[in-house]
Amino acid sequence: MILDRVKPLDAILAAARKKSLKRTMSGLQLMLFGIGCIIGTGIFVLTAAGAQKAGPGLMLAFAIAGLICIVAALCYAEIASTIPVSGSAYTYTYATMGEFLAWTVGWALVLEYAIAASAVSVGWSGYFTGTILKETFGVELPAWLAGGPLVFGGVEGGVINLPALAIALLVTLLLVIGTSESAKVNAVLVAIKVTALTLFIALTLPVVEIERFNPFLPAGVFGGWGSGVGAVGAAATIFFAYVGFDAVSTAAEETKNPQRNVPIGLVGSLLFCTLFYIAVAAGAIGTIGGQPIMGLGGVPFPAGSEELARQCALPQHAAALVCSDEALAHVLRQIGWSSVGNVLGYAAFIALPSVILVLLFAQTRIFFVMSRDGLLPEALSRVHPKWHTPHVVTIITGSVVAFAAAFLPVGKLADIANAGTLYAFAMVAVAVMVLRRKRPEVKRPFRVQGLWLVAPATVAGCIFLFLNLPSDAMIVLPVWTIAGAMIYFVYGRNRSHLGHGIVEVVDNIEGDEALVPIDPPRS
Repeated sequence: MILDRVKPLDAILAAARKKSLKRTMSGLQLMLFGIGCIIGTGIFVLTAAGAQKAGPGLMLAFAIAGLICIVAALCYAEIASTIPVSGSAYTYTYATMGEFLAWTVGWALVLEYAIAASAVSVGWSGYFTGTILKETFGVELPAWLAGGPLVFGGVEGGVINLPALAIALLVTLLLVIGTSESAKVNAVLVAIKVTALTLFIALTLPVVEIERFNPFLPAGVFGGWGSGVGAVGAAATIFFAYVGFDAVSTAAEETKNPQRNVPIGLVGSLLFCTLFYIAVAAGAIGTIGGQPIMGLGGVPFPAGSEELARQCALPQHAAALVCSDEALAHVLRQIGWSSVGNVLGYAAFIALPSVILVLLFAQTRIFFVMSRDGLLPEALSRVHPKWHTPHVVTIITGSVVAFAAAFLPVGKLADIANAGTLYAFAMVAVAVMVLRRKRPEVKRPFRVQGLWLVAPATVAGCIFLFLNLPSDAMIVLPVWTIAGAMIYFVYGRNRSHLGHGIVEVVDNIEGDEALVPIDPPRS
């Protein structure tokens, strides 16, 4: 049976210590990691795409996504504090529902983080070419270097997004050097982002015009299954921005006192960022408007589509929020704060790399723990003798992310990434319930009250948002899962440590590593 290999919880905790990464991160650093991912992605990158899907209803979309994230975060907080190791949803599934389902979750997380990091790299490129080059130095990057081909939702005459390629490679180098150094840099960048967004709120909210919100829901609450528009469709897209709290849990193995600090990082970053999402969206739409550009039948053109790109090239749409590659800086320029708008653009330019850093950090740790379990080549879990980081997998992942960022657009990438995200979050909710039933005696530093309501609500919410993604994005997950299943049965299942009857543990007295044979699971 393919669901027979459930790794003992005690073995998972022991395996984490066998090839452990340095525990250098505090609860505050974890929270900053989450804030760095959530705020940077959702506000600086997805504001325009979300407005194109929902118009002023983007505020409702943030509330819908935030509500689902709250119940998901509670599930994450309990299981991450109970199983404080690298691997996130992959490890939690391995400990509760078995190796094959764990593989599918890990494989989905690979899709999620890689595409998300690529998307944010493209978002950073928009601020670099707009605020830094054009507004500051009066230099306009040639179209063939500023974005991917139009057929992929890029720009007219685009060939490669050189700035996006460069920033992805630079962040990869930083992660290779070390997570402690990365966390310190990230803390500074998060402070810059929060300061800039606070200034944005202070300048925009006092001049909000209520009529800008009418009609509030130009595409309705539900745009229709598979359409990806309307308030719920926008919520399905911007859910991508909330993966920050998931990334926090992947850093558990490198956290000091994870039983206390992981729940702080998860819940704290989510609550803090949700307030910023709604406030900044209100300021942006209430000042210059955020109505979507409509196609035939009064349906918004898909975000990141060739049709929308052509519409945005027309003079009458040049100032539209939904057409801006640097939405927040654009808003401030339109209301007479050009200099402050440029400052905000500088902040995004400086701080968005922290988002890429968090996403790459999380993905490399997923690869690291899957390799450590034998499901991927063990060379991927090799730790650098000086920097104590999984340098091999970091370099490979960063290179792939940089390549994707060079050619693909933001809008479509966010929707595709969410397919994997929602699957992983739903599986975490199921894992919490299974672990409660199978191992009720395990110590739980953080315990969800009313779990039998919270966890099913998480699963239902994830399915609900998944069904409101564009149809092409929904198709990606099963196709990606089938490809992953083939790799598992051809390579991973035969080389799995657990499949060979070996569980990695650490002798707590002498500190010696040992391999303890157990009864091999049935094939």
